[in-house]
Amino acid sequence: MLQPEELVNRPEYWLETIQNEIFRQVTEYLKVNNMTQSQLAVQLGVSKGYVSQIMKGEFNYTLKKLIELSLAMGKAPVVILKSLEEINLTENKEIPSHGKPPLNKVADPEESYKNQGE
Repeated sequence: MLQPEELVNRPEYWLETIQNEIFRQVTEYLKVNNMTQSQLAVQLGVSKGYVSQIMKGEFNYTLKKLIELSLAMGKAPVVILKSLEEINLTENKEIPSHGKPPLNKVADPEESYKNQGE
C-alpha cells in the first residue's frame, strides 16, 4: 500500500477527490432546491445522461463545463493550488473538504479510478 505522501503525487488521487467534491456539491444543490437530475440537465442545457455521468463520477470535466456547472448552482469556481508539503493528511488518511465532513478516503492509484464502486 502506498503512503499518503506518495498518494498526493498521483493524478488519479486528485481526480477522484475532485469528483467526490463535485458529487457532494451537486447532490446538496439538488436537495436544497428540490430538483431532479433531469431538471438540472434542462437548467444546464445538457442531456440527462451528461448529468448522470457527473453523478456517477464517470466524467472527466473540461474546465468550461466545470465553470458552467458551478455557475448553474450559484457557486463561484475557485481553484487553490498548494504545495504538496502543505497538504495535511489526517490520521485516518482523509483529506477534509472545506469544513465539511470528508467523503473521500485516500484512493489507491494502483486501482483505476474508473473501477471504483464496481
